[in-house]
Amino acid sequence: MFGFTVEKKCGMTGARLGKLATPHGVFATPLFMPVGTQATVKTLSSEDLYEAGAGIILANTYHLYLRPGPEVVSQAG
Repeated sequence: MFGFTVEKKCGMTGARLGKLATPHGVFATPLFMPVGTQATVKTLSSEDLYEAGAGIILANTYHLYLRPGPEVVSQAG
């Protein structure tokens, strides 16, 4: 379900291009991954995130457990 494959690596810097596989899809890296604190990306609207090409939003699972709760998160997938 989860995995990371390196597609290309720079011999000078070690920088990598890769693919990150998740149950929700495959994402090319590097990519812009904003952090959602308490399930919200601060200062950016959903339109801003879309225009910036955010394919993933990172979230703290403990915060999501507290609010909105596991039932809501489970329904969202």
